Amino acid sequence: MCTSCCSFKDPKQKALKETFARYQGTSGSLIPILQEAQEIYGYLSGEVMQQIARELNIPYSKVYGVVTFYAQFHLRPRGRNIIRICTGTACHVKGADRLLETVREATGLEGEGTTEDLRYTLETVACLGACGLAPAMMINEDTYGRLTPVKALNILKQYQ
Repeated sequence: MCTSCCSFKDPKQKALKETFARYQGTSGSLIPILQEAQEIYGYLSGEVMQQIARELNIPYSKVYGVVTFYAQFHLRPRGRNIIRICTGTACHVKGADRLLETVREATGLEGEGTTEDLRYTLETVACLGACGLAPAMMINEDTYGRLTPVKALNILKQYQ
């Protein structure tokens, strides 16, 4: 990637350069820069992480280590709709496995991951903090509870 004269032709690259400028000379800026870069690109590619390492004058291994340590960072593109299905105790007891299987079939995913069309990313989580609504799932920032497989399918249709 050209990071000099050509970079401003790409609006994402321009936004990243502006992020670097805001944090220039600021100690402890790696995580905020990574967060903003991920917001700009949707995930952190090796190329973007290398650019961050060069800009901050730190080893790529340090950037990669931070990215892989924190669950908030993603190394692959994610779907427009992030589906999180709770598999905690309360949800498990009330049928989270059926819910998960139904959502997998509806999205075409065999496990966790992202659909090829980048419409959905499916994740299982240990707890959504909605035990009283078990079984529960979140799609993006919306939480749904007391789900059956049929209810889950109807909700999923809203996110196509």
